[in-house]
Amino acid sequence: MADTQIRFEDGLSYERYMGDWSRRVGIVFLDWLAAPSGLKWIDVGCGNGAFTELLVQRCAPTEVIGIDPSEAQLDFARKRSAARPAKFDRGDAMALPFPADTFDVATMALVIFFVPDPAKGVAEMVRVVRPGGLVAAYAWDILGGGFTLEPLRIEMRAMGVTPINPPSAEASRIEAMRALWAGAGLDAVETREITVQRTFADFEEFWATSLLGSSIRPTVAAMPPADIELLKTRVRTRLPADAAGRITYESRANAIKGRVPRK
Repeated sequence: MADTQIRFEDGLSYERYMGDWSRRVGIVFLDWLAAPSGLKWIDVGCGNGAFTELLVQRCAPTEVIGIDPSEAQLDFARKRSAARPAKFDRGDAMALPFPADTFDVATMALVIFFVPDPAKGVAEMVRVVRPGGLVAAYAWDILGGGFTLEPLRIEMRAMGVTPINPPSAEASRIEAMRALWAGAGLDAVETREITVQRTFADFEEFWATSLLGSSIRPTVAAMPPADIELLKTRVRTRLPADAAGRITYESRANAIKGRVPRK
């Protein structure tokens, strides 16, 4: 039986697959937050540092701390030259190792659906952010068909193979996010959808990249070789190439932000 847990331990493979997608959404997300420069940030579930690096480049923070449970991902993050102003530590989203009111902004980039208890994760972000500070997140709309791997997931389901969802996939719904932020007592809550496109040189690049460091790889690897080839054929048909052989498609994330009430 295939491993049903989703783990990300290879920072380089994850970078080639999700790092690019994360930056595309992250640029829109950070512009939407419109946070001033000179703030203290915590990036909860920073992974290999793709989003952390982006916020360092675009937001001119005075301090950034990235927290993640994977030491392998953190090791990759620490080697990012553009992210050197940031500090990366191992930690649990549901028990952040900081006192109350430490940061001006807390973010979760593509993380909330991996937190076993999303409400506790949001509560922890609220706890460590000062009154008036910002708590924000974005997540692929997995249950609404917005995930980057949706073309493969559609064809896997058609073949009777059930793709693995993150443990808290329900938290990626925009209605669920609103409920989490309201339940945490946040003010001025706003949500939006972020749609981004990515183009691959050809189908083989799309296929190889989509399996690198992705949550779907163990399930595909466990399929019989003939079924894998059938899956490739079905996905190729679903994603027709342009005249130059390129593959382009969209993915969609849900985003939310709110303010910690002033005391």
